[in-house]
Amino acid sequence: MRRGRRGQRRWQRRWRRWPRDESGQVAGIEAIPFGILVFVVGVLLVSNAWAVIDAKMAVAAAAREATRVYVEAPAGTDALALARAAADEVIRGAGRDPTLLQLVPESAGLTRCHRVTFAASYQVPAVTLPWIGGYGGGFTARARHSEIVDPYRTGVALGTERCDTRAA
Repeated sequence: MRRGRRGQRRWQRRWRRWPRDESGQVAGIEAIPFGILVFVVGVLLVSNAWAVIDAKMAVAAAAREATRVYVEAPAGTDALALARAAADEVIRGAGRDPTLLQLVPESAGLTRCHRVTFAASYQVPAVTLPWIGGYGGGFTARARHSEIVDPYRTGVALGTERCDTRAA
């Protein structure tokens, strides 16, 4: 099939309209994968920061509940075991593993006017990925809470401390 001169010229003119150099080409297509990479790293950074904040709130609540349960424990019971159970329940309620919680009674004595202090800490992994879990040593969320045993409480001994609630 042979084209005439007229058909050949039209075809040549159509292709001549498009320049054969790279002017007008879209540059920066390589920036799209880099942008996606920056977005993924940014999301991981924000989610890890939120995991640390969430762990700090859970640990603070665990220390507070452990102290409260210890101070209000019925006389003649193991107040320390009740405090540990309350802290574990708070951590479990926050969706975390209670075996990773370290609860230390810094000042624990069940006598009137005694200041009871509990310190709690929880290890947060360096990188937390959904459905996979966490990796790395990461950060430690710590919290302390203290309360005074009720000075009018019955069933516990009178402590040697001065019951001055204003100094608390």
